[in-house]
Amino acid sequence: MPLSRILLVDDDDNIRTIAELSLEDDFEVDIASSGQEAIDIAMVRPPDLILLDVMMPGLDGKATFGKFKEIPSLAAIPVVFMTAKVLTHEIDFYLELGAAGVISKPFDPMTLAEEVQTIWAHSRV
Repeated sequence: MPLSRILLVDDDDNIRTIAELSLEDDFEVDIASSGQEAIDIAMVRPPDLILLDVMMPGLDGKATFGKFKEIPSLAAIPVVFMTAKVLTHEIDFYLELGAAGVISKPFDPMTLAEEVQTIWAHSRV
């Protein structure tokens, strides 16, 4: 199945705008500015993949990820964490949680869609 719909979750307006512009030519992109908003959107329009910011007020990325995993209809959706915390042990932590991948911030807008597509391909194996 090709990747067509992405749910982008980030509390930073600028990051959401740049990421959406980077992805919208290749994918349908739904936008959420918080963990709870992401869950609400995903319940109505389940995405193929979720790009999830780690550091957010309220439900942070890890807590939001946990909530997704508790909802049977959303539990199998691959989640890619987006974070500035990209030391090896931090990346390993997110992967051990069950993330499909980790994209470091700041990301390259010119290669974001390709990076997402590569993670998607590996998550389908």
